[in-house]
Amino acid sequence: MTDEQQPASPDEQPTTGRLTSQSIRSFVLRQGRMSDAQHRFLDEMMPKVGVAYRPEPVDLNAVFGRQAPHVVEIGFGMGQSTAVIAQARPAEDFLGIEVHAPGVGSLCKLIDEGGITNLRIVQHDAVEVLRDMIPEGSLAGVHIYFPDPWPKKRHHKRRLVQGPFVKLIASRLAPGGYLHCATDWEEYAQQMLEVLGAEPLLANSADGYAPKPDYRPLTKFENRGIKLGHGVWDLVFKRV
Repeated sequence: MTDEQQPASPDEQPTTGRLTSQSIRSFVLRQGRMSDAQHRFLDEMMPKVGVAYRPEPVDLNAVFGRQAPHVVEIGFGMGQSTAVIAQARPAEDFLGIEVHAPGVGSLCKLIDEGGITNLRIVQHDAVEVLRDMIPEGSLAGVHIYFPDPWPKKRHHKRRLVQGPFVKLIASRLAPGGYLHCATDWEEYAQQMLEVLGAEPLLANSADGYAPKPDYRPLTKFENRGIKLGHGVWDLVFKRV
């Protein structure tokens, strides 16, 4: 997850718990440089693996051409972990949501080179995708890995993991489905634990923070942080 997938400003946060296109977005769109390879794979692969946003429910079984559990990843960054997880779990289908074009191009490249058939991409605001396209109670899981911590106190309202968005995610999970968040920012982990714990549709699968599930790979960034003594906190909540 990068800061391209974050709420635009504190003023745009919902005050009623109701999410609308005008009240909240899940990102700040910032320009990034794209390599020639990212451009090429974006152009060549998105017609094959891209799912266009539209304000109506989508049949994910039809998108993937089979019936299987569906897992959404919100803000997949450059897509390395997304590709690894999809390859390791071929019985499930994965939908990655990201607005950052270099990251989308990078994941397109990984899909092509890895021959990954159970992964699709939506290049759009995650709030609108979940709200408009994903039917209630339809997902087996949702991943949010290393969202921007917005460390300055005055920016905390820009953080992605907020009550109204968590409520939206929970409503899209099937009973027994899970929400898995991970962060390397301890204060943000504490906020996540509080926000997720306050959602009545979710129950913590652990006593506090969860052990890192085997399916989540260690990124190069995470490995470097661990060697420097930095912590990483995983949270896994289940839909009741």
